[in-house]
Amino acid sequence: MRSLGISGINQRNANYTLLVNQRKFYPLVDDKFLTKRLAMQNGIKVPQLYGVINYHHQIPDVLKIAGVQQQFVVKPSMGCAGEGILVIVGRHDGGFEKANGQGISTGDLMHYISGILSGLYSLGGQDDKALIEYKVETSTVFEKVAFQGVPDIRIIVYKGIPVISMVRLPAKESQGKANLHQGAVGVGIDLRWGTTLQGVHRDRIVRFHPDTKQACEGIQIPFWDEILSVVTRAYDMTKLGYIGVDIVIDRGKGPMVLEFNARPGLSIQIANQSGLISRLGAGDHGDRESLSFEERIQLGQEIAYELHQKN
Repeated sequence: MRSLGISGINQRNANYTLLVNQRKFYPLVDDKFLTKRLAMQNGIKVPQLYGVINYHHQIPDVLKIAGVQQQFVVKPSMGCAGEGILVIVGRHDGGFEKANGQGISTGDLMHYISGILSGLYSLGGQDDKALIEYKVETSTVFEKVAFQGVPDIRIIVYKGIPVISMVRLPAKESQGKANLHQGAVGVGIDLRWGTTLQGVHRDRIVRFHPDTKQACEGIQIPFWDEILSVVTRAYDMTKLGYIGVDIVIDRGKGPMVLEFNARPGLSIQIANQSGLISRLGAGDHGDRESLSFEERIQLGQEIAYELHQKN
């Protein structure tokens, strides 16, 4: 693994996150409400927030929102690993319809939100708040390679430089969620052109989506230059030197920041068939903070090109 430049969790933590991510800035990314507010303050698009439920007596407010919005997403503000996200796509037998086609009663929906507030899905089980927000519509470019859900793009940014990227495609096993731990498919993206490479599913290399049977390779990610511009600003916004930025592409609204992650997973290396260590090492040389956003993007693409040539 060392010869391939593969980073493990302990190495990532000891050599990178602990060194360049100050703990005082973690709340900005661990709390999705704060992340959303930070992004909006910096002129970056995010899914519209319909409401925030902070206390149990506010839970019925979700019904007021549902009276206006037929579709919406309920998520814990401090959830992790994709847990606790509920997607509502319409009404069903007096209640609501989930993204997987199953129904959920009004009572069960309010009970679900109660669980979020009680910390059922939060980091450390601490009390949480529930966010009610806009349901992203899948971009047409992903319609054939996503199963009942919205793909998201993960880009790791090191000291302001984008170093590696992938798109996570929902699968039947992940119940329509773009989360690799739950069974979604991760597909590497060439940083230079924004085109997809091979994929990984349950740590196995795949070239076709396990459910749709469509090829994962060769997809041109739309808005690629805009996406790189957005994620490159993450360092300046959060002051975190090692960060994963998750982007969704809405069919009508284009790219939007979904969340930031101070501890991004490492399966992105398998999806790209390329280790992180060489990419991160190249980002350590010279004065990177003085570079403009455009120069940081160019540097990240040059690093990716050089490593591609060596492989």
